[in-house]
Amino acid sequence: MTDNELLSLLLKDKTREKGFSLLVKNYKERIYWQVRHMVLSHEDANDLTQEIFIKIFQNIDSFNKESSLLTWIYRISLNHTLNFLQSKSQRYKSNIKSLEDSMLDNLKSDKYFDSSDIELKLQKAILSLPEKQRMVFNLRYYDDMPFKEMEEILNTTQSTLKSTYHFAVKKVQDMLLDNEKDKFSFPN
Repeated sequence: MTDNELLSLLLKDKTREKGFSLLVKNYKERIYWQVRHMVLSHEDANDLTQEIFIKIFQNIDSFNKESSLLTWIYRISLNHTLNFLQSKSQRYKSNIKSLEDSMLDNLKSDKYFDSSDIELKLQKAILSLPEKQRMVFNLRYYDDMPFKEMEEILNTTQSTLKSTYHFAVKKVQDMLLDNEKDKFSFPN
């Protein structure tokens, strides 16, 4: 089903629920993983994904079709996730343990995280990035999102995004190479 067909269902009262059900079916997994790579926790990602789709349902009438439906959904998802992380970060301001350390500890104990030590080191390196670099890195590395699409979602030029991504890759590689002898490769 195309986005236009989906929108047609979503914008009519009679077919809104069916359209929403199809929207969730089409995009839930992508949004879950996009959020999961930012928050690392399955429970948080699951909760946030549900909240994001509620927000989409509540605001579908404001979608102005200046961008693709997926771009609009990603914008909502990223903003919601960043707000969650900022709120969570505020709670850690007076705590000795940082939000990043807490996120890593939660990841280690997450029964849904079944990865090697190298994946944990990769996550630690990604968490060390500034927020914007982390977001661009995750979108490119995990979602293989083209810079053109990122440009629309993040409202930043492709050249800035490419530069941000390459700085992020360099930092992640340097951090991993400090701990490992193997060289890691990331998409350009």
